[in-house]
Amino acid sequence: MAIEINKEISQGTVEQRIVYESGNEMAAYAAHQINYHIMGYFPISPSTEVAQFLDLMKANGQHDIKLIPADGEHGSAGVCYGASTAGGRVFNATSANGYLYMLEQMPVQSGTRFPMVMNLVCRSVSGPLDIHGDHSDLYYALNTGWPILMCRDPQAVYDMNIMALKLAEDAAVRLPVLVASDGYFTSHQKRRVQTFANREDVYAFVGEKPPTGFADTLDRNRPITVGPYMNEPDYINNCYQQSMAMYNSEEVYDRIRQEYAVLTGRDYPILDLYRMEDAEVAVFLMNSASEIIKDVVDQLRAQGIKAGSIAPNMIRPFPQKAIAEALKNVKAVTVGDRADSYGGHGGNMVNEIKAALFTHGNSSTMVISRIYGLGGKDFYAEDGHNLFRFAIEAVEKGKVEVPFDYYGHTPGDPAKAPKRVLNPMKYEDLKTGLITVTPDEASGKLNVRIPPLRSLTKKPKRIAPGHGACPGCGIFSGLELFFKGIEGDIVALFHTGCAMVVTTGYPYSAHKATYIHNLFQNGAATLSGVVEMFWERKRRGELDEYNLKDDFTFVMITGDGGMDIGMGPAIGAALRNHKMIILEYDNEGYMNTGAQLSYSTPMGHRTSTSNVGSKQGGKVFHHKDTAQIMAATHIPYVFTGSEAFPQDLVRKAAKAQWYAQNEGLVYGKILIACPLNWLSEDAEGSNIVGAAVDSCFFPLYEVEHGVTNITYNPEDKSKKVPLSDWLKTMGKTKHLTRPEYEESYKMFEGEVERRWNMLKAKHESPYL
Repeated sequence: MAIEINKEISQGTVEQRIVYESGNEMAAYAAHQINYHIMGYFPISPSTEVAQFLDLMKANGQHDIKLIPADGEHGSAGVCYGASTAGGRVFNATSANGYLYMLEQMPVQSGTRFPMVMNLVCRSVSGPLDIHGDHSDLYYALNTGWPILMCRDPQAVYDMNIMALKLAEDAAVRLPVLVASDGYFTSHQKRRVQTFANREDVYAFVGEKPPTGFADTLDRNRPITVGPYMNEPDYINNCYQQSMAMYNSEEVYDRIRQEYAVLTGRDYPILDLYRMEDAEVAVFLMNSASEIIKDVVDQLRAQGIKAGSIAPNMIRPFPQKAIAEALKNVKAVTVGDRADSYGGHGGNMVNEIKAALFTHGNSSTMVISRIYGLGGKDFYAEDGHNLFRFAIEAVEKGKVEVPFDYYGHTPGDPAKAPKRVLNPMKYEDLKTGLITVTPDEASGKLNVRIPPLRSLTKKPKRIAPGHGACPGCGIFSGLELFFKGIEGDIVALFHTGCAMVVTTGYPYSAHKATYIHNLFQNGAATLSGVVEMFWERKRRGELDEYNLKDDFTFVMITGDGGMDIGMGPAIGAALRNHKMIILEYDNEGYMNTGAQLSYSTPMGHRTSTSNVGSKQGGKVFHHKDTAQIMAATHIPYVFTGSEAFPQDLVRKAAKAQWYAQNEGLVYGKILIACPLNWLSEDAEGSNIVGAAVDSCFFPLYEVEHGVTNITYNPEDKSKKVPLSDWLKTMGKTKHLTRPEYEESYKMFEGEVERRWNMLKAKHESPYL
């Protein structure tokens, strides 16, 4: 990340600079100034950029943070926890479903009292999937035992990240701290921000090193047991101590923010009160919306209405006494929650405010609850006026007529209900009879006959045109070619990823066959349930009314890192041997969240989290061979394919269908082009993936009942090309052909040759 310095300023007692950057950039900038030891991370929008900016700075030698790309958010939380037990400073960032995936680690971290700082860039928790900002993930954090600091703008993101570490490491606290900002509102919008000019001044505030005297797992002279099994009465005592530490954090934070105000001139009191001195009506909002409401307050004051606003800078511990004090003379307050506590007659904040008023003897302030801004719905001044209107009307009528409701939703119109545009595909068109698969009793393998591919062009496409993929995207040409080899009806499940996002923007869908989506990591388990329900309902005769001609073929489509975060459930499904196909489209990264590295990204390749610079030459470790991993589970059939070799792929699809309907689980992997993030020409996708095959980087083979067969050998056909020829076709890899990156190139080339020679050995021997 390059911070543009506009001018120096003199506010406060330390030298500062003005920059113009986003919330994500400022979280990364604060982290790089602190120079944390470890960041374990996994990409998820909208927090992904934090790791991206840190990696870019790392590539240019601007910090020493060890960035560890995990296999999923659960893994990233484990990385961070382990690192925190080892006595160093630890940082992370996540959002939404990613936070929920790591949720069980959160109370472990706080319950064993190991400090760290994590940015929660708030986003809707699906389903259905929505990647925009609200506070539904934040509300899950309320009971995890982490102090929570709130950030209304990029300036607050920077400041709170620096104060958060000092708070976490204070001897009276020793808890991990969450720094919450609004996804896309704050995370991506650029604003004027003041920063410490010198890292030395940051260290003078937080300390150059973590405080000493606390136990860690690397102290050989004081071995400790972390996370023991604990019964009563010790467990309740442990929780009591943790609770006291949480309440201590309010007083400690108040001291820290005053120290910070002297240094910088910026103050973040626990409650941000605006014109509340004599307010009769008020609105309570958090983070980005709390700035907009201040303009509304000014407009109402100009009309003679005594309006005021409240926004917390800290919600754990909840500032109960301060809120009760702020509302003691207020006649009515509207509390806006950017998430619902379903069934709780209001969101979490309104119910905590009601509890604060009750606890401190205020029975006169009327409270109105409104759920607003879900799924990133914008909040404007006119919305603020409406929230105030609810409070004003309550004062005029002397009562709250509607204590709880949603604000900003729209009534349904039956006339506008989504209608089916495409009729179901005809079975007769899908079952061409042109493809035959027959078992060979002597060899135990399958004999496959496919017609000339032009004979299959009349077969309907499973995915309709009109999806939103980038120009040149290879996903759908690869998938449709594979589907040409599948006869009859399918049920498809898509992992989260580009293929899912660009085909299912409600109320539209490009899928002409039945389609399911579930969480990024859990697709294989989900489809396993569908498969087993199909066979059980069929056994019980409950599907007779559906007039099925043949059994369904169940296909899970994964990609964009889905075989990283979803590897465990995929292996579980393989070991159970469900009758289904898992097909991975390999675009060599997490392309749906901005081209971050995945475990399928090859060594040396440039991504947004494996940048190329003076200190780093792309990804630093080798790519995961998912086909070989899945073959090790002893499923009936594993294959690789490429649209550059269409007959080979269609033949393998036909085999895959037979095995999935008759024996068990099939895994296939196809390499597909991503011109946008590979930095290649849109029209060259097929040639590029073909060169990957001819360079032996992506060999075409199958593993049938444990026996490996190379289905295309470029050496035998005198078509093998140097690995560098393939790398030159993509902007993300051209640097590897330059002399300064020769070492990375040689390591990558050596690994490609090693895997190719191992594959040839397996091809020669049925016992390997």
